[in-house]
Amino acid sequence: MLLKHRVLLTKLNYRSKYHRKYLSSQSNIAEIDVPFSNGSTLKLRSGQYARFADGACVATLGSTSVLSTVVSRAKQSSASFLPLVVDYRQKAAAAGRIPTNFLRKELGPTEREILTSRVIDRSLRPLFPQNYFFDTQIVCNMLAVDSTNPPETIAINAASAALALSDVPWNGPIGAVRIGQIDNELIINPTRRELEQSSLNLVVSAAASNLVVMLEGHANDILQQDLLKAIKLGTKEAQNIVRSIEKLQKTHGKMKREYEIPEPLNESIVETIKTLSTMKIREILSDYNHDKTSRDNAISELRQTVLNQLRDTEEDVAKLQDCFNKHLRQTFRDMIFETDTRCDGRGLDDLRKISCEVSLYEPLHGSALFQRGQTQVLCTVAFDSPESALKMDPLTMITSGIKEKSFFLHYEFPSYATGEVGRMGPAGRREMGHGALAERGLMPVVPQHPCTVRLTAEVLESNGSSSMASVCGGSLALLDAGLRLGAPAAGVAVGLLARPDAQGHVADYRILCDLLGIEDYMGDMDFKVAGTKKGITALQADIKIPGLPLKVVMESVQKACDSKSKIIDIMNQCIDKPREVNKENMPVIEELEVEVHKRAKLLGVGGINLKKLYVETGVQISPVDETRYSVFAPSPAAMDEARARVARWLAADAQPLLEFGAVYSAKVVEVKDIGVLVTLYNGMTPALVHNSQLDHRKIMHPSVLGLDVGSEIQVKYFGRDPVSGQIRLSRKVLSSPPPPHVRKLDKS
Repeated sequence: MLLKHRVLLTKLNYRSKYHRKYLSSQSNIAEIDVPFSNGSTLKLRSGQYARFADGACVATLGSTSVLSTVVSRAKQSSASFLPLVVDYRQKAAAAGRIPTNFLRKELGPTEREILTSRVIDRSLRPLFPQNYFFDTQIVCNMLAVDSTNPPETIAINAASAALALSDVPWNGPIGAVRIGQIDNELIINPTRRELEQSSLNLVVSAAASNLVVMLEGHANDILQQDLLKAIKLGTKEAQNIVRSIEKLQKTHGKMKREYEIPEPLNESIVETIKTLSTMKIREILSDYNHDKTSRDNAISELRQTVLNQLRDTEEDVAKLQDCFNKHLRQTFRDMIFETDTRCDGRGLDDLRKISCEVSLYEPLHGSALFQRGQTQVLCTVAFDSPESALKMDPLTMITSGIKEKSFFLHYEFPSYATGEVGRMGPAGRREMGHGALAERGLMPVVPQHPCTVRLTAEVLESNGSSSMASVCGGSLALLDAGLRLGAPAAGVAVGLLARPDAQGHVADYRILCDLLGIEDYMGDMDFKVAGTKKGITALQADIKIPGLPLKVVMESVQKACDSKSKIIDIMNQCIDKPREVNKENMPVIEELEVEVHKRAKLLGVGGINLKKLYVETGVQISPVDETRYSVFAPSPAAMDEARARVARWLAADAQPLLEFGAVYSAKVVEVKDIGVLVTLYNGMTPALVHNSQLDHRKIMHPSVLGLDVGSEIQVKYFGRDPVSGQIRLSRKVLSSPPPPHVRKLDKS
């Protein structure tokens, strides 16, 4: 009995604790307005929703509101990195809609949700403490959305405020702003309609002191100087958000939690690891004959040798391995700072060896193989009917204004590209992100085409910058397919090695052009830039340190543009203009005009003619309006066969020319309740003479007139119905109406 009372008391204490927390939080509602220079206002509100979360905030711009929550476990994860998960979810209810799937509810995340989650993650992750390894989840729920304000930057700002207000250790806050450009004028937080006219769509995330944390955007071949102006303006506007969140944090933020840091290794063991490995690491990294595989194998063997020599120590193997990896990273970076020479022998601005090849396989509409160092991408182009365009879900249509895409790129990264064993299945988050970036890099230069164009980029070998290699290979494949691009496009990744000063600011740095995989892993930035020789079409900056000065960002953009131009020169040596002569299997699109009354002959019963034509020849016929049809054929030969079939179907409806108002002898072939079906000549499709056109009197069935199958009647021809195309015939106009019935009055 005593034990039961103790358990009950514990439960009551637990509940009262959270009840007190809930009641006290009701009076802790905080709200602040963030003004922008264009007159719009971002509203941040906390303390009303999701009070059991470690931190929560609602951000509102216009009529679009996003709730962001953050929860971090109190127990440290076993991982040696930050296990951060960001989930952004679009809600159909937020737009007053019902999902269109069978279950009528939200299912798995869409591609747009995944891409937005990645943008939020890249904006927040660099500002977490390096030794914070606690499972952390950030959830951004769309509460309301209008068709004016895109929700992505609103979600970033809501997540930034939620983290700042929570007790989770974080070196923020940050602010995010979207920048557009219309008629050479920069626009802050453009609306959806303004984005449709804008030549730039850039999201800038920045921390205090004008430090850039994340860049993501695409442009219509914008000039370099215009992009740099946009980055400066976005960074400046983000400072208003940062200052407002800091003000909110001072008055309503929680005290940051204390967390345990694992005890470091004994200094003597650290020195032993350095002594055993430093010379050998430098020898491996200065051997320019190594490729990716041999270098990785040599480092792995050295790591195992060092660990074996320290087997007698009582230290955890994982700690020893982490210590070795940290020393390897520091040595790798020191060598580049000392010599300005990279581990493959290149200078800081040098490109890897590039080779290109097009027209790999005859059945493909367009193909190319792009090789840059040990990164190899195979790109193929496929043309299909306009009905094959990629349809957007309703909520994506509302938030982005895009209903369908007639050009899209699919990026594939199989496990064998890195010599590993892995799953084969649908594209993961990383593949979706890389594919979307490469697609944005090429879309501004792809012209309008009557067909749907699908470009696939399959990574066969990977040693860094595979997404930008997809841009290069995709541009070559599109030219091989005969598309008249606005200009050839290419992409390059730029890296960074930075040394901080005592205050943590960048004191010295090295910018690396054409990034290797190991340089991405050991470095501080992966800045991808795609575009033509004239300008920039897409960019994405993954920054791993708590912000970059604008000076470093500007210099990185300049070096990326210089490298991009060199790559295009090499690509032009392979193919510099679209293929002049089309392949024999290139698709063909024609327009077919069919009179309304012949529509039934073209379609067949239940559309069977068009279905058989598609299955047997691949030809697809789609209606344009009442009389015009679009005919798509996968090849000229298939189009010829389709023409012959359509001509045969329509020829079966050949008929003598009927004169309007003429009288013809018709034969009854079928009697129905509503009238009789008659033919005027052999082979004619039976036409209906309705009961109302058989006699002046109202009749309920043709049998009252003595009509039967085989009967012959005289009918007058009145042309065809303009809507249905059916023949209009009448029998009653050939007979006189009966005399009116006269009733005699009874005089008596």
